[in-house]
Amino acid sequence: MRRQQHLLVRVFGQLFLSFFGFAMVFGTPPAKAASSPVTIGGPFTLTAVDGETVTDRTYRGRWLLVYFGYTSCPETCPTVLNAIGVALDKLGPDAKRVQPLFITVDPQRDTPEVMGKYINAFDSRIVGLTGSPQQIETVVQEYGAYSAPHDVGGGETTLMDHSTYIYLMSAEGKFVKAFDANTPGDHLAQEIRKLVAQTS
Repeated sequence: MRRQQHLLVRVFGQLFLSFFGFAMVFGTPPAKAASSPVTIGGPFTLTAVDGETVTDRTYRGRWLLVYFGYTSCPETCPTVLNAIGVALDKLGPDAKRVQPLFITVDPQRDTPEVMGKYINAFDSRIVGLTGSPQQIETVVQEYGAYSAPHDVGGGETTLMDHSTYIYLMSAEGKFVKAFDANTPGDHLAQEIRKLVAQTS
């Protein structure tokens, strides 16, 4: 029964992501996305790798790249974090206007210490955030993201199914655009530079 429940959660989650992702990536022109009625993002309180409390207002004034994942992710998360690191390099001095956030969907295993070691393997400019299961659930819902345990058998859950979009938030904390996880770093930098210039 529990296995069937996990399967139903995964199926409905994937159907939701397909519809939601299509609407975000293709349904709204980037230049008008900031004034879109779509509500993505909101108040949150999380913990950074140094133990400091971080809220949705901590980086106000800087553009945010928000990605949900976890340190045991076998493929997608490393690919996305590498792309974000490339984008920061491509942005040059403009990278100071952007703050990438990597928010775990696996808070029980992803402690601040674990997150810190993981992030340093990619780019120290990326801020890793964790928190209590309730705090993580709150921010996941605020962003319309998705996560669910994936039972791989043997009675131990080691993987997490999760949404893979990279959310770009304006300096005022408003949703601007979502990028697919397969977006190359150089293209990510081009899009960010263009969108930031449109609102400067």
